[in-house]
Amino acid sequence: MTEPEPGGNAGGATTVVVEKLSLTLGDLPLFDGLSTVFPAGQTTCLLGPSGVGKSTLLRAMAGLIAPTNGRIVGGDGRGLAGRVAYMDQSDLLLPWLSARDNVGLGARLRGEPTDATAAHRLLALVGLRGHETKRPAALSGGMRQRVALARTLMEDRAVVLMDEPFSAVDALTRFRLQDLASTVLRGRTVVLVTHDPQEALRLGHQLFVLSGSPAQIEKSGVPDLPPPRQPTFGDFPARYQDLMDQLAVGDAGAP
Repeated sequence: MTEPEPGGNAGGATTVVVEKLSLTLGDLPLFDGLSTVFPAGQTTCLLGPSGVGKSTLLRAMAGLIAPTNGRIVGGDGRGLAGRVAYMDQSDLLLPWLSARDNVGLGARLRGEPTDATAAHRLLALVGLRGHETKRPAALSGGMRQRVALARTLMEDRAVVLMDEPFSAVDALTRFRLQDLASTVLRGRTVVLVTHDPQEALRLGHQLFVLSGSPAQIEKSGVPDLPPPRQPTFGDFPARYQDLMDQLAVGDAGAP
């Protein structure tokens, strides 16, 4: 593996197409004939009330949940197996492994040799040069999330799925990690689940709001400036108010 450069696209981005997706969780129908497109090389943010199915949709895209009907494919019509990396809101680092070994965990689990040089390069890319041999307990929350981001990049996939990856860190660290992720994931197809409207408006090329049961999907406008955007610039404040109004309507029936 070669080190992905900021603005590069080592994994070869692909459009992700959701076609007539139906999915039931227990007895609850989350989606019924849902269709949408996630454009290649762009970041799409998913928002909506808790329980609407955002994380479930992400897991279905990752191949962790089988839909009842419909399909999720790349723009070439092929399935996404082998083309997806997944980053959870918890860093999921193994406490007995170093930062470097956690970055190479995917290869180890597949029984493949780990590219230690690539792991070092990626840790440097996310600002952790000199911390390669430290275990998670010796790292701050923000540093552990950087290790998790480096591990995601180590998989070198075209599609990156992120489920509230920065929600567990403080506001300033989250802001910095948003900037970092926007830079190092540029050119890949990213789908980001978030409960934070500001995060969605900072990072998203497009925004989708999920609401209802079964969930429907509605597009929301983004600021004119390219991501990562600063919350006080351009039409960001107006877009933020529009999005908050849209979320309030979608959440009107929630308890």
